[in-house]
Amino acid sequence: MKRLSFLFLMALPSIAHANPTMSQGEYIFRASDCAACHTAPNGKELAGGVRFPTPLGYIYSTNITPDKKYGIGDWSYNDFVRAVRKGVSKDGRHLYPAMPFPSYVKLSDEDMRALYDYLMQDVKPQEVTNRPSDISWPLSIRWPIGAWNRMYTETKRFQPRQDKSEQWNRGAYLVQGPGHCGTCHTPRGFGMQEKSFDEQKGSYLSGAQLAGWYAPSIRNTGFSKEETIDLLKKGRSKNKAIAGPMDEVVSESTQYLSDKDLDAIATYLADMDDHKSSATSGAKKTISILQTEYNNGEFMYKRYCSTCHGTDGKGNDHVIPPLQGNLTVNSEDPLTLIRIVLEGGETPVTHNNLPYKMPGYQWVLTDKDTADVLNYIRTNWGNHAELITPEEIKSTKETIKKN
Repeated sequence: MKRLSFLFLMALPSIAHANPTMSQGEYIFRASDCAACHTAPNGKELAGGVRFPTPLGYIYSTNITPDKKYGIGDWSYNDFVRAVRKGVSKDGRHLYPAMPFPSYVKLSDEDMRALYDYLMQDVKPQEVTNRPSDISWPLSIRWPIGAWNRMYTETKRFQPRQDKSEQWNRGAYLVQGPGHCGTCHTPRGFGMQEKSFDEQKGSYLSGAQLAGWYAPSIRNTGFSKEETIDLLKKGRSKNKAIAGPMDEVVSESTQYLSDKDLDAIATYLADMDDHKSSATSGAKKTISILQTEYNNGEFMYKRYCSTCHGTDGKGNDHVIPPLQGNLTVNSEDPLTLIRIVLEGGETPVTHNNLPYKMPGYQWVLTDKDTADVLNYIRTNWGNHAELITPEEIKSTKETIKKN
């Protein structure tokens, strides 16, 4: 149940023993990242109200506490299963697919039951009314979602692969099912559906734009297992850091996973070939950097960036990520990079790790200054990304306003 996100032998092992410090239900609750989408800023826990932009208007997450009036307190187990796996509420209304039921359909019966019991027995009821969507009639009619479901979603549970190890299959289950990583990292088709739901298609996890951000490809990124585990557990590693919507995934979900499960996720992701998303591939821009623009970019970099990232772009181990060879810096889709420069960034809050913050520079850089400094970064120290125009900076600012 999340916006922007990562992430046995042949029988799925119980998740109950994955982390002895919490119940099986709480563990699958964390693995599924329910809190991030169902707890609004400054709102009551799991009482809903988180806003999601859609092409038709804003929708809001619902109250999933055991309150019998506004939450799911009077839902039977079968009501719950139908909502989580099929996207159909107790009253028969189709849920908007911002709820990642296309992924949750893969949850095992054991994990589903544990999740239901946890929400009903261990979560505090919150008497908070659900907020209606901002989508106006007739676009707010729900029955077309049923047709969308039949056309674009799958109904099969997770199927372990006989040719893969128990650890690989465990990682596949966590990524495809509760982790619902494809919701953000898999490109969308004409009907805004995920193009694929597992590694057997090259588009799966190959990078996508969603809700004003770009979630990069996480197929065999070249990261070591240690780097992937550190990023999911701490929000940063020796040479990398997480910022943007993914910070909530780490703070609310993946930091709670056991080391064995994090290793399984890293194993699964590393086994996929690097596939360029059709959503972001295309001919390289043929813009040339004029010397004046390059000099301005260098000047802006030395003035605003070099204090932390260094004149050589190497950053500072475990604190400031290097720009040299940086995945976000070299991304074919620069949306997230532009947003971080404009708005700033902050690493996740995790156990025993305070966040590091980068300020935003929208207040001081013009669109041209922003494009120039980013082009300086994206073409130096071995970086080789295509160039950004001031028009793209302006467009990103408009995207930020809409989201």
